[in-house]
Amino acid sequence: MMSDRLALSCIVAGALMLGALGATVHAQTPSSCKEPRSGTSRVPILSPPLANVVTGKGRLQFYSAPNLHCPISGVFVIPNDELVAYAQTNDGWSSVTYFHSGTDNDVSGWVRSARLKATGTVGPKQ
Repeated sequence: MMSDRLALSCIVAGALMLGALGATVHAQTPSSCKEPRSGTSRVPILSPPLANVVTGKGRLQFYSAPNLHCPISGVFVIPNDELVAYAQTNDGWSSVTYFHSGTDNDVSGWVRSARLKATGTVGPKQ
């Protein structure tokens, strides 16, 4: 009985911590990993797109949708990598692209906005 209470306490504490961090906490369904449509009130487009640098420590995971339950396995960036953000949700997610210099392996997905620092706007070179 004591271990059941401890387990329940850990689950509740974990959910509260994720909620405090602005994470999406809900039951996983196949539709929850569907990328939302940009340009809506929930996911406003950034115009012009913003250049960003990754801040903080450790890897910044890419997600297929703005949901902690939707990581893209093995896809991440590290501090000081540069990303371009095209849209941002009100609950702390950014739709970004990482342009890998030296290869044509560009990656798009969603990351937590709190780890990004805007460095300017992106526009055509003149």
